[in-house]
Amino acid sequence: MTDEVGVVTGELTLQSEIGADGAFVVKVQYKDADEWYSVTGAKGTLKDPADLAAVHAVVAGILNRPEG
Repeated sequence: MTDEVGVVTGELTLQSEIGADGAFVVKVQYKDADEWYSVTGAKGTLKDPADLAAVHAVVAGILNRPEG
């Protein structure tokens, strides 16, 4: 689910970004598209920017739902 367009499915790219203030957002993009969409509920603030890798891994694990 995304904030901008609702549900997205198919081959997607996942990206996590963090600002200088510690605010982070996780976004998805259709493969080879230009537009990025914010994953609903996948934003917040981190005290340590190094924690973004763990957040990204957790979100990827939750969102990865291969067929079968």
